[in-house]
Formats: sequence, structure tokens, C-alpha cells
Amino acid sequence: MSEGLLILVSAPSGAGKTSLVAAALKADSQLVVSVSHTTRPQRPGEEDAINYHFVSHNEFDKMVGKGAFLEHALVFGNQYGTSAAAVSALRQQGRDVVLEIDWQGAEQIMGKYPDALSIFILPPDEATLRERLTSRGQDSTDVIEHRLSEARLEISQAPKYEFVIINDDFEQATDDLVAVIRAARLTAARQIEGNPAVQAILSGS
Repeated sequence: MSEGLLILVSAPSGAGKTSLVAAALKADSQLVVSVSHTTRPQRPGEEDAINYHFVSHNEFDKMVGKGAFLEHALVFGNQYGTSAAAVSALRQQGRDVVLEIDWQGAEQIMGKYPDALSIFILPPDEATLRERLTSRGQDSTDVIEHRLSEARLEISQAPKYEFVIINDDFEQATDDLVAVIRAARLTAARQIEGNPAVQAILSGS
């Protein structure tokens, strides 16, 4: 059994990344999401160890010092990190691990794991992004304007990714996301390494 894929999914806030990943998980049982650690406050409806591992700044810094994170970054004044041990364990089980990750963290991982599958989710336009951020009712006007400013920087990073998906029609965007992941499983290198049937055919047995 070959090691599972490492899948990086990034997007500006409000582009629908989390909803798309959730839909992909329902459509493809081989996928699993890595639950990140964060120092940001827990929002209503969120569950610890389900949405995030919510930790204090002190606890987070201790984990950084121990080298516990595959990557970590400061986003909107809060720290986020991906547990290296958790991701490795899931991949060893043959699971394809999705990291919902900002561009800073993705850049760190791309440098360490050039074979990681990288996907950037774009909103159809800035007006739609503004509407989505406003309709959530979670942030003040100032925070929304800050997020939009940050979104422009984040969107400028999209060319660094292998694939770009526009989340205009949600069902189509979900289909595109699942299709990209399934195609990545079928590369010659992965098939030759992990598929006994392919190995048998190629060896003539």
C-alpha cells in the first residue's frame, strides 16, 4: 500500500473552502481532514478536536519549540499549525490527507514536500466575496474590510498552486475538487508504486 496523498487546499476567507472540503469528504471516503491547532477563540457551534484543536498561545509556542508542527503560521493575529505526527500516521494508513491551509503554511509544506497536491479556491469576484463575508454575520465592518484586503494578497498567491478552482457554482466546484484529487491518485508513479495490478501487468506476470 502506497502512502496517502498530502493535499493542500487554500483560499481567501469567504471563498467557501471549508464547505467544499466537507462536500468532497462526503463524496470520497478515502479522504480525511487533518484537524489543525489554533490559538483563535472557539466560535459558536465549533467543537474542540473536530473543527480545531483550540490551545493557548503558551501551549502553541511549546509545540513549536518541540518541532511538533508540519507548518505553522500567524493569520489575523492568531496562530495555526498542522501536527506532523497526525498527518504522517494518517498517510501511513493509506488515507489521503487534506490540509485546509493558508498560503503561508502551504508554501512551507511545498518546500518540504514537492509532491504535495496543491489546490487554490477562488471566489468568482470580489463583490461575491464581500457578500459572503457580510452574510456570515460573524465580523464587524472593520474586520470584513481587513479580510478583503488580506484576500487580495492571498489571491495573488494562486499561481503558485498546481490547480485553481473557481467556487461560483458550488456543485461544479465540488466535482472539480474531487476530480483533481482522483486524478492525482492515478499518476504513473503512484500506480506503479502502490497498485499490485499495475505492477503485475508491467512485469508481464
